[in-house]
Amino acid sequence: MDSRRSFIGSVATGLAGSLAPSQVLGANDRIRLGIIGPGDRGKQIAREAIACPNTEFVAFADIYTRRLEDAKQLAPNAKTYLDYRYLLDDKSIDAVLIATPQHLHAEHFCAAAEAGKHIYQEKTMAFTVEHAKRMRAAYKKIGGKRAVQIGHQSISSGQMTDAVNMLAAGKMGKITMIESHMFRNSAHGKPQWSRPVFPDMTTENILWKSFLGEAPSREFDANRYVNWRFFWDYSGGNFYENMCHQLAFWYKPLKLEIPRKVTTTGGVYLWKDGREVPDTMNVSMEHPEELLVTWASGFGNSYLGAEEHILGDEGTIHKNQQIRYRPQKENRPKDAEVLGETRSAPRAHMQNFLDCVRSGAEPNCSFEIGFRVSVACRMAVESYRQQRAIKWDAGREEIV
Repeated sequence: MDSRRSFIGSVATGLAGSLAPSQVLGANDRIRLGIIGPGDRGKQIAREAIACPNTEFVAFADIYTRRLEDAKQLAPNAKTYLDYRYLLDDKSIDAVLIATPQHLHAEHFCAAAEAGKHIYQEKTMAFTVEHAKRMRAAYKKIGGKRAVQIGHQSISSGQMTDAVNMLAAGKMGKITMIESHMFRNSAHGKPQWSRPVFPDMTTENILWKSFLGEAPSREFDANRYVNWRFFWDYSGGNFYENMCHQLAFWYKPLKLEIPRKVTTTGGVYLWKDGREVPDTMNVSMEHPEELLVTWASGFGNSYLGAEEHILGDEGTIHKNQQIRYRPQKENRPKDAEVLGETRSAPRAHMQNFLDCVRSGAEPNCSFEIGFRVSVACRMAVESYRQQRAIKWDAGREEIV
């Protein structure tokens, strides 16, 4: 592993900005992979990639030495870097997984695109509208030449196949609303998302300035580092953690555009632990398709779980652990309920990405879906923080 001392002393020559694109892969070629950000989620998707046939994990990059040491257990022969640019400098690496905190996504995505890598980008794709536009410009340079998969994994599930079939059957009528929610709970004294601060979380083992990226400058704070999801400088809260998934699932088959207007209410009602992002929230999104999307979430009761209801005047699609179609008897009295039966293949989303690296096809969750979902989520954040309804100016591509 590059030590902190060697990192500080290294001369960064021949880095990603000057790289030529990686070579084109054949259908049966072994894919060489690296990851930027092998934290909890990063290691999870790295395991999925390693378990897919004909792959080799060759590099990890992270700003915390402990994470690099832990990551070596997944691939003992892989190289480790404190500076992700050295990973991107390796021309033998075909594809890069990015699982860093949300405020760093644009930096790492754009650098990986410039380096000519195929990219698996964890959700939510972009932190701000400006970041989304910057990422789009980088994507356009590699569009059609490199696979880009956004990490909304349910889009590759069997439920997506069933949803597409149910919608294609023409038995929904006019869809006017999607009601969705996500609720969870945890034991007293164990706040949602809270992670312990370890003694080795010091400036000797964490590259604090690299963590901050474009966020406001602050003195080193181990709690802000490890619990970054609590703070607006680095996180979009549960809008970016869970609402994004439920939006993305339906944005694809319904081809929904960015909302015209978003209104968010809520607050930190339960976990008084210094977090800035709300633990209880309600979002209303008016879409240009004359369709309202609502999403409610809270961290104080798990009874309602996670569900979506797609409401048409001829039928309803209900999705939770299963997905099913129920006719509206007022307009379709003879139709019967349909239960989804398509199984999800193991590691389907990652396998789809790797298949597209080899074939050149567009992955299941395209950059465009990631872009629209990112902007919708950002609108929810801005509405909450500004305590007003937020509108989207589609012509200027700006939040107003």
